[in-house]
Amino acid sequence: MKKILTLFAVIGLIAFSSCEGPEGPPGPVGPEGPVAEVFEVTMNFTAANSYGQTFPLSPKIYSGDVLLVYELVNTNSGIDTWALLPQLYYFAGGSAQYNFDFSYDQFQIFIDSNFPLNQLPTTFLNNKTFRVVIVPGDDGVNSGGPNSKMKADYSDYNEVIKKYNIDDSNVKKLN
Repeated sequence: MKKILTLFAVIGLIAFSSCEGPEGPPGPVGPEGPVAEVFEVTMNFTAANSYGQTFPLSPKIYSGDVLLVYELVNTNSGIDTWALLPQLYYFAGGSAQYNFDFSYDQFQIFIDSNFPLNQLPTTFLNNKTFRVVIVPGDDGVNSGGPNSKMKADYSDYNEVIKKYNIDDSNVKKLN
């Protein structure tokens, strides 16, 4: 009886394992995955613009995307140093900081202060350059699931650029 059952098992195994047909046609190409991007703004903070400026996002960003803004704090031998906002600075009259907010279709860069903004030095207000990085929120990196990877240290501009494979050699400049 054992031999008959073993024979049926072997025949069944061979029969089921050989049921393979030709490979089907390839499926349609899926949509491109989330893409990170970077652009740059240079602006002046004045009383006329309420010490801030709003910029449209086109295309709009998706729910879960992250928008990061970095201030250009130094250039040494052609190498830029970027600092993640908010950046707090201390003055004789108190403190002030560059900050930002964003929604799905716009972002704003502005100055907060605990003293009158018109008392800030012109070097703090004029020709300030910022890099804006949009990091996709649905890239599997931040999901916490078994396939998630460690997210980039957002405070380090260069690490973010490297992590999300962003080419920042020809950054688009916004007006």
